[in-house]
This record gives sequence, C-alpha cells and structure tokens, in this order.
Amino acid sequence: MVLVSDNDSATSHAIADDLKEKILAGKYKPGARLIQDELAIEFKASRSPIREALRMLEADGLVTIKTHSGAWITELNFAEFEELYQIRERVEPLMLRLSIPHLTTKLIKELEATLEKLNEATSVEQFLKLDREFHLLTYEGAITSYLGEIVQRMWNTTQPYRRRYSQILEREHFTSAHLEHTLLMKAIKRADLDDAERILYGHIRRTRLELQEQAE
Repeated sequence: MVLVSDNDSATSHAIADDLKEKILAGKYKPGARLIQDELAIEFKASRSPIREALRMLEADGLVTIKTHSGAWITELNFAEFEELYQIRERVEPLMLRLSIPHLTTKLIKELEATLEKLNEATSVEQFLKLDREFHLLTYEGAITSYLGEIVQRMWNTTQPYRRRYSQILEREHFTSAHLEHTLLMKAIKRADLDDAERILYGHIRRTRLELQEQAE
C-alpha cells in the first residue's frame, strides 16, 4: 500500500487503519514482530508516522510495544485469556443494558439486517466480520465515558481467540451461535434488559469454556 501525504498525523492514521484491518483479519499472527524499517518501506513513509501508528494500535490493544525490543502483535497467555473473557462476561452485559433503551428504530433495523447476513455466513472470515459488526452495533446506544473504549479494546485483543472459536463453530455451520444471536435480537426488540444480559453472558461464557476445553 502506498501512502502519500504531507501530514504525518493523517499518514499515521491511514497506516494504523490498514494494519488494524490486517491484524483483525489474521494476516499477522499473535506474537509476530512488527519491524519499523520494513513497515516504512511497505507504506513508503518515514519512521515517525510508523511509530505513531504503532502507538495507536497499542492503545487499541492490538500491539504491544516493548522497551528496547520493538512492537509485537498482542498475544495472551492462557491466564490472561481466561481473565479477559471473565471480564467480558461481566462488563459487556452491562454495556448492552445501558445501550438497549437508547437504540433507535433505525439502529434496530440495521441490527436485523446485519443479523440476517450473519445467519447466512458460510466461512469463518465472513462470520467473524459480521459477528463483530452485530455485537458492536448492539452497544451503539450506550452513553459511557470509559466502558465503550474498554469493550472495544477487549474485542480487538481477543480477536484471535474469537477466530479459533469460529473455526470450531464452522464444523456445525455456526448453528449454536446463530440461535444465540436470534434470541439476543428478540430480547433487544422487546427491550427485555434482564433477558438480554443473561443471553449475552451465556454467549461469551460459552466461548471461554469451549476454548478452555480445547486448550486442555
């Protein structure tokens, strides 16, 4: 990708956006090193916007910058993965509860259209993209100072584990996930906050338990 700009800030954002898309798509594996000189050649940019782009990705939870070592694609050990998923089980239902009362008719229709496409997904990458879009849309109504950024960061950091779980789901054509998404959509439409929280908690917990079993 060639980036030409006299504005280092604009260039940094464009590089960060491109790298984020590639990381989320699995083109960089967890633990892979990002070498600034190689990125500068790839993007035809100086090292300054490259460094800034990497700092942006670190803030997003996608990259870990180590002093005197460089930048690496964020990788979790098993204990970190387990802790992060247990946090997700607790905070994302809260995010959903805060969001549902403020979801507009337009957003509800967008959610239904996204769910329809998600239920037709036939590949892991299709499923991952639409699943992310669907869940983050369910949080769009939440008015928060901190929680939104925390949830976004956790989604970014756990993307490789969501990919692994999606590969497991693919064996049964994503049937269980489709059912849970449909139940969640129904709870959202009837503004049943308790049921929506319960369904989402179970949805996230099931991912954690399945991946724990695989690891063992």
